[in-house]
Amino acid sequence: MTREADRAAGGPLLLGVRHHGPGSARAVRAALDAARPRIVLIEGPPEADALIPLCADERMRPPVALLAHAVDEPGRSAFWPLAEFSPEWVAIRWALDHGVPARFIDLPATHTLAWEKEATAEGAKDEDAKGEEGGAGQEPAHDPAPGRDPDPAGPRPDVRVDPLAVLAETAGHDDPERWWEDVVEHRGTGDGDPLAPFAVLAEAMGALREVYGSGGHDRDLVREAHMRLQLRAAQKEFGADVAVVCGAWHVPALGERTTVAADRARLKGLPKVKADMTWVPWTNRRLARAGGYGAGIDSPGWYGHLFGAPDRPVERWLTKVAGLLREEDRIVSSAHVIEAVRLAETLAVMRGRPLPGLSETGDAVRAVMCDGSDVPMALIHDRLVVGDVLGEVPPDAPAVPLQRDLDRIQRRLRLRPEALERELELDLRKETDAARSRLLHRLRLLDVPWGEPAASRGSTGTFRETWRLRWEPELSVRIAEAGVWGTTVLAAATGKAEAEAVSAQALADVTALAERCLLAELPDALPTVMRVLADRAALDSDVGHLAQALPALVRSLRYGDVRGTDTGALAEVAAGLAERIFVGLPPACAQLDAEAAEETRRHVDAVHGAVGLLGDLPTAGHGDLRARWQAVLRVLSVRDTVPGVIRGRAVRLLLDEGELAQDEAARLMGLVLSPGTPPGDAAAWIEGFVGGGSGGGMLLVHDERLLGLVDSWLTGVPADAFTDVLPLLRRTFSAYEPGVRRTLGELVRRGPGQRAGATAAGSAVPRFGADPDPARADAVLPVVRLLLGLDAGTGTGTDDNDLVGVAR
Repeated sequence: MTREADRAAGGPLLLGVRHHGPGSARAVRAALDAARPRIVLIEGPPEADALIPLCADERMRPPVALLAHAVDEPGRSAFWPLAEFSPEWVAIRWALDHGVPARFIDLPATHTLAWEKEATAEGAKDEDAKGEEGGAGQEPAHDPAPGRDPDPAGPRPDVRVDPLAVLAETAGHDDPERWWEDVVEHRGTGDGDPLAPFAVLAEAMGALREVYGSGGHDRDLVREAHMRLQLRAAQKEFGADVAVVCGAWHVPALGERTTVAADRARLKGLPKVKADMTWVPWTNRRLARAGGYGAGIDSPGWYGHLFGAPDRPVERWLTKVAGLLREEDRIVSSAHVIEAVRLAETLAVMRGRPLPGLSETGDAVRAVMCDGSDVPMALIHDRLVVGDVLGEVPPDAPAVPLQRDLDRIQRRLRLRPEALERELELDLRKETDAARSRLLHRLRLLDVPWGEPAASRGSTGTFRETWRLRWEPELSVRIAEAGVWGTTVLAAATGKAEAEAVSAQALADVTALAERCLLAELPDALPTVMRVLADRAALDSDVGHLAQALPALVRSLRYGDVRGTDTGALAEVAAGLAERIFVGLPPACAQLDAEAAEETRRHVDAVHGAVGLLGDLPTAGHGDLRARWQAVLRVLSVRDTVPGVIRGRAVRLLLDEGELAQDEAARLMGLVLSPGTPPGDAAAWIEGFVGGGSGGGMLLVHDERLLGLVDSWLTGVPADAFTDVLPLLRRTFSAYEPGVRRTLGELVRRGPGQRAGATAAGSAVPRFGADPDPARADAVLPVVRLLLGLDAGTGTGTDDNDLVGVAR
C-alpha cells in the first residue's frame, strides 16, 4: 500500500527525520502546515509532556535539553538535546502556535534510566539509546554512527548497519554526510508536495529494514512497540489526523501491522526506576560532541544559519564571516565577500553539489579572506561553525530546590552562566566579590566546577582571586546529585564537608578540607572538621603525613584577616602539628634512600614556608616557632646520617633566612665537596643547596666564591664516578632559566685558565682572580673607542689608561 493510500485509509502522517537536521526541520514545518493534524506525536520521553507548555514561554531559548535523572541516584541521568533547527523543536512550536496537543511517545525515561543501570552493571553499552550516549532515546536517523564495518557474513537481522552509508553507496556516493546534506539539508521546501520527501525516505528505510531488520539494535524493537501503542491511543482519541515526528529509521516499524498484545508483550517486565524530568540550558559545543551527552553534529552554528536564513544562505554566511574577521582587526572588504561567494559557487559546481556547503564556503574563505592561513579558520570554526550559544530556560521550570537556590544567588550576585569561558577578577574586600568567591568555593566543594581558580595577573595578596568561569550543561546533573546534601547551596556544602571530614582517610585530606571550608565560609561545618582534624593529628605519628598536613592548615589561617573568620582554634592545631614535626623530623631523616630523601626534602620546603607564615600569628604556649625550626635546620645541616639533599637544603634555608653567614655556608660546602666525600653524596648536597626551584642559580651568579667551590669539585670528580653524578647535576642545573645558565657559563669561562684545583694569587677561590685581568681588559679598548666616538687623532685628551679604567 502506498503512503498516500495509507493516509486515505486513515493511517497516521509519519514524518521521518534526521535529528538536528535543518532540512528535516523545514520539511516538518511545511508538512504540518499542509496536513494540519489534530495532534502531534514526537519521539521523546512521555514524562516530559507536562513540560511542553514551557516551550511557548519567550524566555525559553534553544539550545535546551530535557534532563531526566533517577530520584534515588541523581547521577544516573539522560539528556534529550534540542536545537532551534531540531525537527522535534519545530514540531513542538508548531503545535503550541496552532493550539494542537503535542505528546512524546518514546519509551519512558523510567525504563531508559533503568536500562542504563543494567548496562553499566553488565559492562555493556548500547550505542543507539541516546540516554546512554548523547540523549536517551533520541538517535539520528542514520543511527548507528557511520564507520561501522559490516559483518563479513553478509546482511542479517542482528548486523549493526549505518542506513545513511548504505543509501549513499547505493546512490554512488562515498561520503554519507555530504550525500545527506545535498539531498536533504540543502534542499528548500519549494513549491512541490511537502509530503513527498518523507514518502521517499520512508520507502528507502523500509527497504533497508526488510534486509537488516533492527540493524542490530534490539532495544529499538521495544521502543517501537511503545511508540505503536501510543500511536494507537492517539488515533483512538483524535481519529486519523495524527502526525508523528520520529527518526526516519523508525518509520517502517511504526507503519507495521502488529497486534496490541504483541507490543505489550515486548514491554512486559522492563526494569524501571523513579525519575524526575526538567528542561536545562544546552550549548552548541555540547551539540557538536558525539560522545557523552552530545548530539554528534559537527557544525551546529552552520546548521542554525541554514535553518534561520530566509534566503541567499551562502551570501549571508560569508557576510557573518567577514564581520567576525573585521572584529579581529583583519582587513576584509565587500569585494572579499563577493569574490568568496563566487569561488564557493564555482567549487560547488565543480564538485557536483546543488548548493555550496560548509567545505566549499570554508575553502573560499581560506583562499580569499585568510590568505591561505588556518589560524583565522580556527577562529571561524570556533565562533561561527560551532558557536558559543547557551540556551535559556524560564525560572519557573521544574528544578530541584538546590538549583532554584543557585539561580537566586546567581541573579543576586549578577553572575550569569555563560558558555564562553571568561576570567573573573575578585577583590575580597568588596562585599559582592566576597560573596561571589564564597559561592564558587562552595560549588567546588559540591563537585560543581563552574569556576576554576587561576593565577592572578595583578596582585598576589590574599584579598585577590582570579577565576576562570565556563558553564557546562553537565553541571545541572552535578547540582541534582548535590541535592542529597541540602536544599540550599550553603546547607549542601556544609553537609558534604561534614561527611567528607568523617570519611577522610589521610590527615592531609582533613587539613585541605579545613582550608576549603574557610574559603567557602562554612562556619557550621568547621567544628566537625576541626574535631576530626584534632583526633587524626593526635593519632598520626608519621612525620611525612604531618608535614603534608601543615601547609594547608597554615594557608587557612591567612583567610581570617580578609574574610573575618575566627581561626584561633585552627592556629592552635597548626602550632601543635609544627611542634610534633620539629621533634620527629631529625630522626625521620636518617638513613633514607634517594627517593625518600627527595620526598622529605619537599616536606622540609613546605614546612619551612608554613612556619614562616605561622610565626607571624599568635600561638599561645608554643614559644617562638621560627627559632625552634631554625634549630631543627641546624641539626639537619650537620648530621652525617641525614642524606645530602636534605643537608644541602637545610644549609640553603638557613642562609636565606640570614641565620647562617656566607663564610659558614662556604665552609660547609667545602667540607662536603672535599675529596673524602663520595661524589654521589656531594652531588645530592649540591642539588639540595642550589636545586629544586630554590633560586640557587642566582645565588651562584652573585656569589662567585660558592660557584668556584662547585666548579673545582666538578672538575675533580673521577671519570668513573662522573656518569653516576651526572643525572643529579643535570636535574639540578636544567631547572635554571636559560639566562641564568648562560651567565653561569660565562662566569666559569672567564676564570683564569689554570688547571683544576689551582688558585689565583690573592684569591681564596680556585680559578677566579681577585683583580681584573689587564690583558683581557685591553682587548675591549677598540670597542670602547668606537662606542665613545674616539680615534687616535681626535686630541680629546682621553688616553688609554682612562679607557682601561672604563673597561675594567
